[in-house]
Amino acid sequence: MAETKTPAKTASGDVAAQRSSRAEVDEFLEQVRSLAPAPAGRGRLIFAMDATMSRQPSWDMALELQADMFRAVKAVGGLDVQLVYFRGFDECQASKWVGDPDALARLMRMVSCRGGYTQIRKVLTHAHRESERAKVNALIYVGDCMEEDVDQLSQLAGQLGLIGLPVFLFQEGNDAKAERIFREIARLSRGAYCRFDAGSARQLRELLTAVAVYAIGGRKALEESKSGAAQLLLQQLG
Repeated sequence: MAETKTPAKTASGDVAAQRSSRAEVDEFLEQVRSLAPAPAGRGRLIFAMDATMSRQPSWDMALELQADMFRAVKAVGGLDVQLVYFRGFDECQASKWVGDPDALARLMRMVSCRGGYTQIRKVLTHAHRESERAKVNALIYVGDCMEEDVDQLSQLAGQLGLIGLPVFLFQEGNDAKAERIFREIARLSRGAYCRFDAGSARQLRELLTAVAVYAIGGRKALEESKSGAAQLLLQQLG
């Protein structure tokens, strides 16, 4: 069934900007192709992020926090990560599965914000498809808003819950509509929800690391962890 494409909220149709965006995408894809594939038999985590223009004001902070998580993952070991992002008009990209967090952090820094609507549906659908190929232990999603059909997202989240793929959603800002659906996605997928801002950088870093620990060792690994972030996640996981 063909997907309906919604016009993006792009403020400018400038040709030069479009060429620049295309060049960035090409460079991103070239970097993706150069990454070494991850070995089998390890924990697998999808890290997805909203790269639409509304996130531009705090983009650098978000990238640094996410890079910190990848550095923590490297210290823990045993985890392969796939980076997914969406932005602009119908653009949604995914990297290979990579076992080198430093390489993925460098790849993530190449992504810049572009005007467009959210594409959370594509992220959830992609996660389900990847888990059909080989077990995905967790999906992290970082975003600030939601501009899609709530019932459709809820259905997809429920399907992820049935296959044991929890979604951990981290919301930037205070959009009430986004919070409601993010909490619902977390509930239906048996994951967790948390809001963050510039003042909660340390907590976000710890929570992202706790999700990585979960993806590697499951609930048992969280229960054995002494961090407050791990205990917070356990409370939401039920």
